[in-house]
Amino acid sequence: MPADPLPPRLARAADAGALALAVGTLLGLVSFLTNPVPDPSFPWATLPASLRLPVTQPRIEHWPVTYTLAVWLWVFGLPFALLAAYRRFAPRAALGSRTWLVGLPAALMLALTTYCRFFWPKLHPPTWNAPAYTFLCWGYCSTYVPSWSNLAYLVAGLGVVAVLLGRRDGPHSRVVAGAFGVLALPLGLPALYAALRD
Repeated sequence: MPADPLPPRLARAADAGALALAVGTLLGLVSFLTNPVPDPSFPWATLPASLRLPVTQPRIEHWPVTYTLAVWLWVFGLPFALLAAYRRFAPRAALGSRTWLVGLPAALMLALTTYCRFFWPKLHPPTWNAPAYTFLCWGYCSTYVPSWSNLAYLVAGLGVVAVLLGRRDGPHSRVVAGAFGVLALPLGLPALYAALRD
């Protein structure tokens, strides 16, 4: 299917999502100007004292306030930014809308789940404030209980199945895409939109 224009309200939300990513990035950079180690998972990511301001932000659990705000703006802004990317780039790409709206979030969920499970330097103790792009991933990142990560893999796999079904216009494609969208929220928002508009 070719890319369709987003409904006006969703188009505005997509623009806001892209803005949220930009504002989040700026807030994240502020934490580097105030705290010696903004993210204890990456203690090497720091600025020399001569470049930092003479103030230190308080922390919310492991992270400075602006870093925490940055991460959550990225988390909730990314699904809308994906819609903005779909609106802008899908008409010029050879990929169908199902690949953009379902496949891209599924691929991101697979990549992020793998990163968090096997490569992310985990902080102890786990915290409710752990950043995650889906509620299932948050369950893992805030507890380190592998069952949550296993569920995230299953849901990401459901997204892949939805894309494959969509390529053949299978009768259950819409239902599977919608199920993936709901189970992968907030990252699954584009897939939910794809299921509702089909």
